[in-house]
Amino acid sequence: MQHKEANTDGAAGAAPAATAPEMSDRPRRRTFTAQTKLRVLAETDVAAGVGGIGAILRREGLYSSTLTDWRRQRDSGALGALTPTKRGPKPAVPNPLAAELAQAKRENARLGRRLERAEAIIEIQKKVAALLGIPLATPDSDDVS
Repeated sequence: MQHKEANTDGAAGAAPAATAPEMSDRPRRRTFTAQTKLRVLAETDVAAGVGGIGAILRREGLYSSTLTDWRRQRDSGALGALTPTKRGPKPAVPNPLAAELAQAKRENARLGRRLERAEAIIEIQKKVAALLGIPLATPDSDDVS
């Protein structure tokens, strides 16, 4: 009778300690090209046997719901839907009148500054005329008809 020696370190049958995999700072969303999607759909259509589709899904790292979405896109004939789309908010459509509005606002601001300067000059002229004793014409006396 042969006798096996017992392992005294307590690691009998235990898996070796796995090192922690390096994780990227920011995970990336996987995108699939239309060709990849069509290839996987063709493989799953052929592998309709027991466990065949599950094996393909495990190999590709996909969920069955993803496969269902891709089939729906293929059946609707939306080839554009098979290409990955950019996620996030869509850029706003530029208003054709926005440039004209911005120019009008700049012109308005420029004219407002010019008006303030003109009013300041008129006030100074009134004060100088008052100091020198020069009578100023009133707005009513300007209208000589």
